[in-house]
Amino acid sequence: MSTDQRPPRADSGGVFRTKSVEQSIRDTEEPEHALRKSLSAWDLTVFGVGVIIGTGIFVLTGKVAKENAGPATALAFVAAGIVCALAALCYAEFASTVPVAGSAYTFAYASIGELPAWIIGWDLVLEFALGTAVVAVGWSGYVRSLMDNAGWHLPSFLEGPDAPGGTFDLLAFLLVLVLTAILVLGMKLSARITALVVAIKVTVVMIVIIAGLFFVVGDNYEPFLPPATTPEGGGDNWTAPLVQLLFGYEPTNFGVMGIFTAASIVFFAFIGFDVVATAAEETKVPQRDMPRGILGSLLICTVLYVAVALVVTGMQHYTELSVSAPLADAFKAAGHPFYAGVISFGAAVGLTTVCLILLLGQTRVFFAMSRDGLLPRFFSRTHPRFRTPYRPTILLGSVIAVVAGFTSINELATLVNIGTLFAFVMVAAGVMVLRRTRPDLHRAFRTPWVPVLPLLSIAASLWLMLNLPGETWFRFAVWMVIGVAVYFLYGRGHSRLGQGQRSGTVHS
Repeated sequence: MSTDQRPPRADSGGVFRTKSVEQSIRDTEEPEHALRKSLSAWDLTVFGVGVIIGTGIFVLTGKVAKENAGPATALAFVAAGIVCALAALCYAEFASTVPVAGSAYTFAYASIGELPAWIIGWDLVLEFALGTAVVAVGWSGYVRSLMDNAGWHLPSFLEGPDAPGGTFDLLAFLLVLVLTAILVLGMKLSARITALVVAIKVTVVMIVIIAGLFFVVGDNYEPFLPPATTPEGGGDNWTAPLVQLLFGYEPTNFGVMGIFTAASIVFFAFIGFDVVATAAEETKVPQRDMPRGILGSLLICTVLYVAVALVVTGMQHYTELSVSAPLADAFKAAGHPFYAGVISFGAAVGLTTVCLILLLGQTRVFFAMSRDGLLPRFFSRTHPRFRTPYRPTILLGSVIAVVAGFTSINELATLVNIGTLFAFVMVAAGVMVLRRTRPDLHRAFRTPWVPVLPLLSIAASLWLMLNLPGETWFRFAVWMVIGVAVYFLYGRGHSRLGQGQRSGTVHS
């Protein structure tokens, strides 16, 4: 009996019905819904580095060092990197076994079921949209700063809500539109532009590390792990980490717990390697190249992050670090404004790839959900020439451009973090489920030590989630409730898998 002729599972007609791996792969071969395969392991690694190195390394390093962990911020990056590495090993198995657009959404559909897959897809589309808009606004701020240094100024009303008298952020709006056009024109073009920008960005990071070593003062590392302190507000504040609200002890910064609090924040700096998995369907040899791209980009960025954290806290005592631009301001404090200018330029250039690849990830998840019928099938047709999902790309890019134009930067990193960590939990669980339900599948890359490693990944992700504020959990819960409602009102009835099972045939 072939794999697709198996009797359906007992729950296959319900919300936990699963879509076979073989059917997912066959769907990618439909001419009108097929994506062009043009990416190599090098392209994927460049994409990963391009999106991972961004706001986190240029901004969050100073914030968490000053407020949460001191010089031990380097250990927070290690802790966050370990959590990501555990998840990356699970992603690598899925991406090489199910080389289909959609990342965690597709993986969950093949292992856990339709409703969990929808929840993850709904979550990722929103999270990537939020991340793209926020990073675009941050990029606009860097560019305006560079323009001011050159004596060029935009009209105040076009500088965005963050600027005095500003109402619309023209630069952020135009950036998203340009990146949308690039994604419509093709993945290979996107990869070439990303490679150029990543080269500039990594060069800037290496300048920070190498030049900064000459200005490191050993006394700045004292104490490496500052003693724990209790911030104002107490443990009953909704802004306190959920783990503190649940167990009632006073919230602390610094000390050992400060490292975990910092890790839950700097985790935002690692978001991106999972976006690489959304490009699995457009990879030439996904069974070989996806694991290399995912694990390679994560390893490179973890090493760079730890090095930058050690250098910047060695250049300037953690209590004196700038929160808004710690790397640039550390060089200014050392009397070298030239390096500060180079860093600002690198940050402005580098954030373009973050926006590009977050937008890429969002459109691929949306495309995959549309191809399955959970969203209107209108959006799952690819461009006849470029073989890109141009309809969702244009729709989502236009919406995000408008949102970026009118959005003020707020503390949104934690909201993006919880959604990504939730996806990590589901992917790790999916690896264990698929190992049990489909042991016959060929796995070009196998996650080691199953089920121990996936269980460790789930535990580590949940621990970081518990260190996020209670208010973040509340907003996340509201988003999920809305998503479940949309699924039952539209997605469940239009699901191609459900329609095929009701008619007794596999959807084509």
